Amino acid sequence: MAVAACRIKVWCENVQDREDEKVRAIYPDGMHNTIADGLRELLGEAASVSTATLHEPEHGLTQAVLDETEVLVWWGHFAHEDVEWDVVERVQSRVLNGMGLVVLHSAHLSRIFRTLMGTSCHVNWRDDDEEELVWTVAPGHPIAEGIPHPIVIPEQEMYGEFFDIPAPEELVFVSSFRGGEVFRSGCCFTRGLGRIFYFSPGHEMAPLYFDPVIRRVIANGVTWAAPSTPSGAVRDDSYYGELDWFRPSGVAPPWPPVETRVRPPQ
Repeated sequence: MAVAACRIKVWCENVQDREDEKVRAIYPDGMHNTIADGLRELLGEAASVSTATLHEPEHGLTQAVLDETEVLVWWGHFAHEDVEWDVVERVQSRVLNGMGLVVLHSAHLSRIFRTLMGTSCHVNWRDDDEEELVWTVAPGHPIAEGIPHPIVIPEQEMYGEFFDIPAPEELVFVSSFRGGEVFRSGCCFTRGLGRIFYFSPGHEMAPLYFDPVIRRVIANGVTWAAPSTPSGAVRDDSYYGELDWFRPSGVAPPWPPVETRVRPPQ
């Protein structure tokens, strides 16, 4: 896939890779830095890649930062509800106005993904560290370029159907597991002017973001999601205006609230 100049921000909550010894042993520099290194390796000088985490002021996603971001990569798990709604709405507005969004693994329950999908985004899941086969079902899609069929992941958390999302506009990958489950693991959407790619492999207890094939999928997804407007060109980010016009008075999105996984005792 041809790579155009692109400004990329990799966002991770950076909780387990700071607090959990097992995860920290796999990702000593943090998952965000590992994902960013993979993008720099594959996209080269054409890409300007930086990172942000939950713990920074405004989660590292100020309006000025987002205005300069063409693709945002998002990984989250335990701290979805700690992401401020003001930041979620800021990201949503940028996606509607053309910023690409790549959503990884357990970020299916992130506030930004649930808001953009308009559904609970719940999955059937179990953590049995079993083999996952990721089958390409759209071999001509740009995200599938250079990807083996199937991708073989020796140990992975199982995500299975039903996956409560709108029907993907394009389905690139479907996964299967030894328990017989299947999962729509590579899904493409558009919202407003922005493209969204969800990719499920990426359990924090496995070193998948070092894997060259997984890195290639993410890089392909970033390139696909990048806006068509050339980097540095002037964009009118007021196309969709303020988001308050559709919010019921006094109610915070999403409507109704969505139950998410509860963080286990430390």
